[in-house]
Amino acid sequence: MSKILAIDFDGTIVEDRFPGIGNLIPGAKENIQKLKTEGYFLILWTCRTEKRLAEAAQFLGENGILFDKYNESSQANVDEFSGLDTRKIYADMYIDDKSRPKPMPAWDEIYNEVHERLPTVADQWAE
Repeated sequence: MSKILAIDFDGTIVEDRFPGIGNLIPGAKENIQKLKTEGYFLILWTCRTEKRLAEAAQFLGENGILFDKYNESSQANVDEFSGLDTRKIYADMYIDDKSRPKPMPAWDEIYNEVHERLPTVADQWAE
């Protein structure tokens, strides 16, 4: 099963301009796209709901940043826990500006941290 990353939106992928949408944070798009290509399961994990969540999802789609789920656990994890989809999103790693040192590390550093903590099969072969 793929490793699951829950990634916040405001202040993590884009500059925090809530309820508006800020500019993309440098490196966010490219590194998230690489993680997706490498097989990580990506969940947008945000306080945004309904209209604001739809706006964020549309912005991400228009910028070629694809997520597997939006504020929902993967179906495999829901099934594993007797069909309960709890409010807490299950992930192997959470990437959120509120839980990071200030200022938040650059996305190249976050990308490297993901690979250090949750290596892919390709990473393991390279060792």
